[in-house]
Amino acid sequence: MRYALVNPKWSFEGSTYFGCPDPHFPIELLSTREMLRAAGQDVLLIDANMEDLTPEKVIPKLDAFDEDFLVIPTAPSYLFWRCPQPELRIPHHWIHSLNRSSKKVVIGPHGSVTPRATMHKTGADIVMRGEPDQTLPQLATMPWEMIAGCCWRDEQGRFRMTEGLGATDMKLVPTLDYSDYPVERHHHLHHVFPGNGADHLKLGAEVEFARGCPYSCTFCNKTLFRNKFRERELSAVIAEIDQLIAHGVDYIYFIDEIFGVGKQVRTLLEEIAKRPLSIGFQSRIDLWNEESIKLLGRAHCVSFECGIESITEEGREEMNKNCRFTTDRIEALLIHARKYIPWVQANLIKTPKDDPAEVARFQSNLKANGVWVSEPVPMFPFPGSPEYVHTFGAQPDEQAWERAHSFYLQLFADKGYSDIQDQNPLSLAELECAS
Repeated sequence: MRYALVNPKWSFEGSTYFGCPDPHFPIELLSTREMLRAAGQDVLLIDANMEDLTPEKVIPKLDAFDEDFLVIPTAPSYLFWRCPQPELRIPHHWIHSLNRSSKKVVIGPHGSVTPRATMHKTGADIVMRGEPDQTLPQLATMPWEMIAGCCWRDEQGRFRMTEGLGATDMKLVPTLDYSDYPVERHHHLHHVFPGNGADHLKLGAEVEFARGCPYSCTFCNKTLFRNKFRERELSAVIAEIDQLIAHGVDYIYFIDEIFGVGKQVRTLLEEIAKRPLSIGFQSRIDLWNEESIKLLGRAHCVSFECGIESITEEGREEMNKNCRFTTDRIEALLIHARKYIPWVQANLIKTPKDDPAEVARFQSNLKANGVWVSEPVPMFPFPGSPEYVHTFGAQPDEQAWERAHSFYLQLFADKGYSDIQDQNPLSLAELECAS
């Protein structure tokens, strides 16, 4: 069977999207391509976002390939599946503009939590819940009733959904193949900012070392995908890094939910230290100490982003952070990290547990020592997260995205949105009608 994997050209005007708007490697599609190849299927991967392609420019490529399945994600890159844009206007636009006779398949966080609504909004024939790396190849080889998280309409038009979710055995994810991928177009250096000591870097890439997280913070939207912590084979990751270096990459951002967990991290960092490569990632400060932070410095870490969330132990406990450090220890270690890493960032979330005056003191002390601290950002109750259940008192239904988006707009319209968001966001209905 022939699979066409298409990453759309994304845009987020009027959205409450929290993620980075620049193109990133579609790791979920690159990983799936390797799984499909291993299963003996023919695969075409088109990254319209990286190559700046319109649907009209993609159609001739699909015509020449003549796919059986057209696969489109509902959110850009695994890096942002936990904080996706609520609207589905881009997947809808691409599916309808491409106008293929093949089976249209959507993957991503939206269908994982609201499969019926996602199918209706996008015009897809099939929705895959959970992680798609190993379940997409099964569409060609197994009865769909036996595929975890598979949703479709039968010949009578009835909506069908199997139990479970796609969950990938990360030990089986091989070195991703970049031999025919436009690596040279990826000049974006994720989470590297001008003047932070990394201005010499030229070409960026993203790599997945591990997937999932052993923590259960209330605000994190990971329950229905990328949930359980799993590491890849270290040799596969090192080979992937070496391949990217051969393409001219000198900066890698690890898309792991929580870089720093696992038994192989130290070995990975020691290997990176031997290579002409800088790295960045997001983590928790309580996974590190003075010795391991020195290792980060030797491994050319230039961007160290830490979720602090609350400056009080009570606030962190309310978010189920399970943090092992006091606030004083957090401050001290962030300041210590800044001695070795050019960009150290502490992220905060708006919480009633934190006194604004104390937040200002926390920010002022860290900024005086070269650590960048965010303004406390409003929390979006993403469907699938514990915060959604806490906010609405029930598990998500098919109106979950509308409910969460409306709640967020009403709650923060006067208080202000995150500074990385559109400050005049549209309603979900307006966004999805704009497709």
